[in-house]
Amino acid sequence: MTTAPPPLIAVEPQCWRRPALVDAVEAAGSSVVDGSEAVGLIWADPAAPELLETVLAEHDNIAWVQLPYAGIEPYLHLLRDGRQWTCGKGVYAEPVAEMALTMLLAGFRGFDTFLRATTWEAPRGRELRRAAITIVGGGGITGCLLPLLEPFGCDVTVVRNRPSPLDGADRVVGSDGLHDALATADGIVLALALTPETTGLIGADELGAMRPHSWLVNVARGAHVRTDALVDALRAHDIGGAALDVTDPEPLPDDHPLWSLPNCIITPHVGNTPEMGLRLLADRVTENVRRFGAGEELLGPVHPDLGY
Repeated sequence: MTTAPPPLIAVEPQCWRRPALVDAVEAAGSSVVDGSEAVGLIWADPAAPELLETVLAEHDNIAWVQLPYAGIEPYLHLLRDGRQWTCGKGVYAEPVAEMALTMLLAGFRGFDTFLRATTWEAPRGRELRRAAITIVGGGGITGCLLPLLEPFGCDVTVVRNRPSPLDGADRVVGSDGLHDALATADGIVLALALTPETTGLIGADELGAMRPHSWLVNVARGAHVRTDALVDALRAHDIGGAALDVTDPEPLPDDHPLWSLPNCIITPHVGNTPEMGLRLLADRVTENVRRFGAGEELLGPVHPDLGY
């Protein structure tokens, strides 16, 4: 029986990530070549969709493209070109889930106030233990967050498009159950893909359904939340607070009102950093190159019709 030679893979463009991704390709037994010889392309720069478009236009021989991040919004116009596309879906779930847990604890324990304080504050805070938590989204981040919540004995509701059971969730409901899941939660974590259907998912009505002490944590995409409605809810203390690793707009302008709201915690999209994620991405590249060469199903397939 003859074994097919390992596929020839290009890694572009030249950037600081490229050496680690070259090593990842070679770890799978493949060779890194110029785009004119390659059948697969590992795209190393998440911020250069126009350059990727040029590379693909010059190299019809490339049959598979691996994108570096889970978010594919900048590349949507390229995805229906007949090639096989994969992304970083699920690659960074563990560090982002860790960030979500950190933000829940920070909000529940009053860090929004205490980190700004310049005098001894009165005691405040809630336990995460036995709290009711709603997670919106049923993908990789949720799969990693559920085991982290387990030691706290939380009552966890997951809202997802396909309400099939998830290990660690007390219940899974469909998107039509979102309002009820918000209304009974002490904390809400947004951990879902950004699509036309989920853009602006959390607006005035959804914020109004939340409990006065409830915290909103967003580790997904800023555009899931209608920012003006969130500012109004925080100013009126209609909810306990918001912990945002992502914002809309992003980066958040220096003069934006969210910065000055005492019940809002903002971090600069660091749930996963390049330093954290490069090793995880390299592992995914090695595995997908191996699978591509063996004709096996690839990890992180992109579904253009669904937008993720």
